[in-house]
Amino acid sequence: MTTAFSRSIFAAFVIATGCVRAVYGQAVTQRGFVDARGTLFPQDAPNDPTNAVVDFLARDEVFIKPAAWIQFGAGIDFRAATHQRVDDSWALDWSDRTVERPRLSVRRLSATISRRWLTIDAGKQFIRWGKTDIVTPTDRFAPRDFLDVFDNEFLAVTGVRAAARAGGESFEAVWVPRLTPSRIPLLNQRWTVVGENLAGVPVVDVSEPPPHGSEVGLRWSHIGAGFESSLSFFDGFNHLPTVNVLVQPAPLQIDVDRVYPAIRSYGGDVAVPLRWATVKGEAAYVRAASSASDDYVLYVVQLERQTGEWVFVGGYAGEVVTELRTPFSFAPDRGVSRAFIGRASYTIDPNRSVAFESAVRQTLAAAYVRAEYSQAHGQHWRTTVAGTIIRGDPTDFIGQYRRNSHVAISLRYSF
Repeated sequence: MTTAFSRSIFAAFVIATGCVRAVYGQAVTQRGFVDARGTLFPQDAPNDPTNAVVDFLARDEVFIKPAAWIQFGAGIDFRAATHQRVDDSWALDWSDRTVERPRLSVRRLSATISRRWLTIDAGKQFIRWGKTDIVTPTDRFAPRDFLDVFDNEFLAVTGVRAAARAGGESFEAVWVPRLTPSRIPLLNQRWTVVGENLAGVPVVDVSEPPPHGSEVGLRWSHIGAGFESSLSFFDGFNHLPTVNVLVQPAPLQIDVDRVYPAIRSYGGDVAVPLRWATVKGEAAYVRAASSASDDYVLYVVQLERQTGEWVFVGGYAGEVVTELRTPFSFAPDRGVSRAFIGRASYTIDPNRSVAFESAVRQTLAAAYVRAEYSQAHGQHWRTTVAGTIIRGDPTDFIGQYRRNSHVAISLRYSF
């Protein structure tokens, strides 16, 4: 797709949005922002001495509701960054299957039809399952952008979701024609950890393209007297890859092969509101279709409490490996398991808030702590300052990023 054609699509989208707004008036809502973020790393990494990275993101989303039973949603992202974190191409990206972040991409493009007890969403959309925080074992349709492992965001998937409601029961079916993989750290940058003895060795991606097979999911939810629960089934691919690493002697280089194994997942969750807190539990048994991945159970038990302007979440994420087949996979959900996890937030006033998040390995071998302060300036501007401290054993998933402690400052203009 040429640059001129990509720009023409974007211009047509803006013009069409303006025309529809004029026709439907209050049926159209729009939101967007422009965000500039600078990240400072005090320590050098063995494979990446860069200490400062700047990311720029402009996002615009439009929702059109021409009738009570139907809504259309569309969103576009434009990105730029230092340190070669964004693809140079101006082609309009739809799939989110690129190694780098796309410069110009469709964030969402979907239609929602609601008639009485039935709702159907079709197109590029966000699908979230599960009830727990930080680690969500049943969230199989929720890939993420992990270029910065502990500062990540969700990616949309393209497919069809149908949900039916009957009293306290709801049934959901999802069909996705093609996997949207999570975006993993770039191989030549600091979030890909390379041993100091191999710091100068080239790292080469020899991976095949992600698989093209379809994925399906079913979920049943029940709202009862004093509790909520659900059961879910997923048949598709793991959006987090198994990574095969091979050191080639001549010429000396490290070959990295990403494989997205076919899996089936059987899961469930429950939430029970009590007087002092809400108890939540979630678990999933993930079974690989071949020897390309492990079989394991991932589970979370947590308490959630709100008191005044404080919200507290704390619990334990655990893992039981029933069949160990692979030496290495990039799996932050499993990497943060076998740990105590927590999150707290406090709303100081309508313009200011603070938040904290942490995970501490049960053996105390590693931990990360993240703190964030955010303040609005008038109606449109907001400044956010966040700091993340990572410490631990270099053989631990969390501890391997111990040189990536950082401070991030962002300035956002919302419209």
